[in-house]
Amino acid sequence: MSPAVENTAVGIHPPSYRLPAQTRIGLVRLAVSNLERSIAFYGGVIGLAVLERTERSARLGTAANGTILELEEQAAVRPLGRTTRLGLYHTAFLLPSREDLSSFVQHLRRRGVPFAASDHAVSEAVYLTDPDGLAVEVYADRERAAWPFDGPELVMDKKPLQFTTLPQVAADSWRGAPAGTTIGHVHLYVGDLPTAALFYHAALGLDIMTWRYPGALFLSAGGYHHHVGANVWAAESPLASDGDPRLVFWELVLPTTEDVARAADSLQTAGFFRPNADSAYTFTDPWGITVRLTSGDAASR
Repeated sequence: MSPAVENTAVGIHPPSYRLPAQTRIGLVRLAVSNLERSIAFYGGVIGLAVLERTERSARLGTAANGTILELEEQAAVRPLGRTTRLGLYHTAFLLPSREDLSSFVQHLRRRGVPFAASDHAVSEAVYLTDPDGLAVEVYADRERAAWPFDGPELVMDKKPLQFTTLPQVAADSWRGAPAGTTIGHVHLYVGDLPTAALFYHAALGLDIMTWRYPGALFLSAGGYHHHVGANVWAAESPLASDGDPRLVFWELVLPTTEDVARAADSLQTAGFFRPNADSAYTFTDPWGITVRLTSGDAASR
């Protein structure tokens, strides 16, 4: 994947504070109904290693990169089935290469796991559903030089993935999530796009990279295609509640503690306040979706 660089020529920049180009997604914590069943999915299917666990929680990731996903079993949670809730649309796991994605597809086929697949022009992706009904994306990026633009707007698409164009790999080449696997983005169900832009763009400081995709905004730092997707495809759904499988929080990692303080100040100036006082700088958007701001130094510890 190409390194993050400051790009002043693309996207719609925030009116005041703008996040540093090196900003990235950290970990995601999910509330689940059955920890063993979720570990079997995120471990056995997605390929993450269980790095630590207790009776009611688990931390998953890779030995090289540490924890990227936390699972928390909660007694009140029941699977979603076919219903939707405002909150998480999907968690997106970014693989280091298209070869890795090809290996992952072979792995899913061998296991007989159902999945969908799309070519988004900037990336190629497969989509699955976890045991609680939460959606999951596993994807690989195309090189940034190949990403299409219409003026300053990044053009994202949704076409069928042509599996024959993926690199040829051995049918048994998948060995679990490779070193370098991260959470590339989170995609959220929100109630309306102008309010989402107020929180994630004007206050938090993400650039809007794509704004004419039907019913969605894609926002990022450093010219990436998106660290956050926000869509209104389930706008009439209720908010996720304590009884729902849900996104407990997602983490945005900024380069330094000074960057964290500046981002927090921007959110507070816009009228968004921390729901509790903690060193991670936790903020909640208008639909109860919680983001924790932390620094790269803190994340590495």
